[in-house]
Amino acid sequence: MTFRSVLALCLITASLASCNGTTPGCSKCGATSINLKGSVSGLTGFRLALQNGSTTFSIPLNGPDANGSQTFGTSAPNTPYNISVNTQPTSPSQTCVVANGMGTTGTSDVTNIAVTCTTNPPRFLYVINRGSNDISGYTIDPASGNLTAIAGSPFAAGGNPVAIAVDPTGAYAYVVNQLSANISAFTINRTTGALTAAGAAPVATGSSPTSVAIDPTSSYVYVTGGGTSGTVSVYVITAGTGVLTAVGGSLTAVGRLPSAATVDPLGELLYVANLSDGTFSALSISAGNGTLSAEPNSPFPCGASPKALALDPTGNNLYVANSTANTLTGINGLPPSAGAPPGTISGSPFATGITPFSIAVDPVANTLYVADQGANTLSGFKIGGAAGTLTPIPGSPFAAGMQPSAVAVDPTSLYAYAANSSSNSVSGYALDPKSGALTPLSGSPFATGAIPVAMAISD
Repeated sequence: MTFRSVLALCLITASLASCNGTTPGCSKCGATSINLKGSVSGLTGFRLALQNGSTTFSIPLNGPDANGSQTFGTSAPNTPYNISVNTQPTSPSQTCVVANGMGTTGTSDVTNIAVTCTTNPPRFLYVINRGSNDISGYTIDPASGNLTAIAGSPFAAGGNPVAIAVDPTGAYAYVVNQLSANISAFTINRTTGALTAAGAAPVATGSSPTSVAIDPTSSYVYVTGGGTSGTVSVYVITAGTGVLTAVGGSLTAVGRLPSAATVDPLGELLYVANLSDGTFSALSISAGNGTLSAEPNSPFPCGASPKALALDPTGNNLYVANSTANTLTGINGLPPSAGAPPGTISGSPFATGITPFSIAVDPVANTLYVADQGANTLSGFKIGGAAGTLTPIPGSPFAAGMQPSAVAVDPTSLYAYAANSSSNSVSGYALDPKSGALTPLSGSPFATGAIPVAMAISD
């Protein structure tokens, strides 16, 4: 091939935007791939997925570390592009928008795409009343944090309800009924917050179910139970209805008397606190069907009578409330592996009030709160970044009602709530996003049913 013919071929391929660097003599025809670049701001959630037209970029954006400059994907030269959100982030639930996402590439990188994320404000608070076998529902005033009963509240649950979880989309709520040995499924009216039963009847669980957790894709529900021979059951969420279907053969052994469970923000691992063993289990989640398998050397030791657990905003540090030791054990080195089992965070265990019973983490303010059931207080801590160390918040512990059994935090870092099991009430607090200090709301406390023991917030 002569030089003139090579030059002509290069001009033709460049005009068609199809020179890919493989045509003989075309090494200088121009760029073969254009980077689509820009910035991300405000992201605290996980699993944000973007797409170009109908093609989803393969790498999701996860957590605060993804903020700043990013290369979102690539495109061919002289080609239209249309960047939009494919999947909004969860843990916490956020809404992200794309600016400067449309145009036509040239022969150099696109650099001005901007993705901005905001955390969805809380809409509804649901409180499980063990003594009255029902669920108190409230709307949350975004300006004051005060609670107003939802029309139709309280909503009937099963016998001795003990736990609740709301799916990341805010569409469904699931309540574990210990005496009935089943789980009630509800759809959430996104306008009013009212609960309506999903399915003809609650779905059977194992004996003595104790806690419930949902994966960040809103695909699977996990229920712990089984008493001294602890297990986890897996259920599939039917899209559009919220109805649960048990996954056959999914029953997985954990430690004795499992008391709490949480899923990591990437949906890869389930952690379970085992009350009678003084351990926590780490279980990997199958991406195909949600089934579980124990990580090597699981379960791992923590403290005496672990009652609750929670992950920090990175998903790499786990905190376990040891109810008879009056401490929090901080676990790092997650996820665990056979060669490097998890370790403990510097300074662990951290002192709490008497009988720590529940944990909530604020992903924006990087704070952690513990319901101290025996002290009638909430202990507050600042989380020290990736290291996960805990420092008491000035003014902590904060007064609660009688025997607080649960604590929940608004993911926008404005409000916190404590369910007081012996006061039949919820204490509400304004949360200082800088210091993490709690100040009682003007309308607090708010009346509940009998013996409130668990809570969940829906956006």
